[in-house]
Amino acid sequence: MPQVSPYLLLIATTLFWSGNFVLGRAVNATIPPLALSFWRWVFALLLLLPFAWRELHRHRALLLQSWRSLTLLAVLGITNFNTFVYIGLQDTTATNAVLMVSTTPVLIVLLSVLLLRQHISARQTGGVLVSLAGVAVIVARGDWSTLVHLHFNSGDAWIMAAVTSWALYSVCLRWRPAGLPALAFLAATMAIGLLVLTPLYLWDLMQGHHFALDAASIGSIAYVAVFPSVVAYIFWNRAIAELGPNRCGPFLHLMPAFGALLSWLLLDERLASYHWGGIALIAAGLYLATARSRA
Repeated sequence: MPQVSPYLLLIATTLFWSGNFVLGRAVNATIPPLALSFWRWVFALLLLLPFAWRELHRHRALLLQSWRSLTLLAVLGITNFNTFVYIGLQDTTATNAVLMVSTTPVLIVLLSVLLLRQHISARQTGGVLVSLAGVAVIVARGDWSTLVHLHFNSGDAWIMAAVTSWALYSVCLRWRPAGLPALAFLAATMAIGLLVLTPLYLWDLMQGHHFALDAASIGSIAYVAVFPSVVAYIFWNRAIAELGPNRCGPFLHLMPAFGALLSWLLLDERLASYHWGGIALIAAGLYLATARSRA
C-alpha cells in the first residue's frame, strides 16, 4: 500500500463502517443477519483471494505455525463482530447502537492496560473523554434527558457483545504473526472466520430464514463485502500497526458524526446545531488523543 497517513485511513474506515450500520439497519427486515454476515465474507474473500493467493502460498508454513492466533483474531473480528451487530440491529434502535459502539475506544484503552500493560497518558485519557462527550451530544440530540430515558433490550446486549469482541480484536492484533503480509493476514482470517460461521448459517437456513435475490439485496451485500470488509479492514489493521490500538480507538467516535452526515446527504435529514457541536467536540478529542504521535 502506498504511504498514506494512518489518520486518513482511520477516517475512511469509520466512514465505511458507518455506512455498514446504516445499511444493516435498513435491510434488517429483508436479509437475515447470519445470511448478510455469511455472504458478506464469502464475496469479500473471493474478491481478495486473487491478490492474496501468492502470499498465502509463500507463507503457508507461517500460517500453519500461527493457526492459534489467527483463529482467535478470525473469531473476534470476522465471525463475531459483524454477525453480532446484524443480530442486534434486528431489535435495537440506531441511537442505542451508536452509543454502545462509541464506547469501544474506552474498552480498547482498558484492555490495553489490562492485557498489554500499556501506559495511558493524561492527555490521551482527556481526549477520549472529550470525544465521548461529543458522541453523547449527538446521541442525546442536545437534550441530556434523552440519555436518562434510553431503554435497552436483547438487541443492545448483542451490540455490546460486538463492541467487546472488536475491542479484543484490536488489542489482540499485537499478536498478529510477524512477517505475514497484510493481504495474506486478512484473507487467512476471513477464511477461518467463514469456517466458523458456515455451520451457523446452515443451521439458520434450516430454520427457514431465507431472503429474496434482487437488486437491493445484491447491492447491499456488494457494499458490505467491498468497503466495510476488504477496504476498511486493510486500513484499520495498517493503522493499528503504525499507531497502536489506543490512538486508533478514539476514531470510532467519528461514527455517529458520519452517521448524521450520511443521513443529511442520503436521507435529506437536517443537520441541527447539536450535530455540529458534537462533531466539534469529537474533532477536539481526537486531536488531544493523537497529538503526541504527531510530534
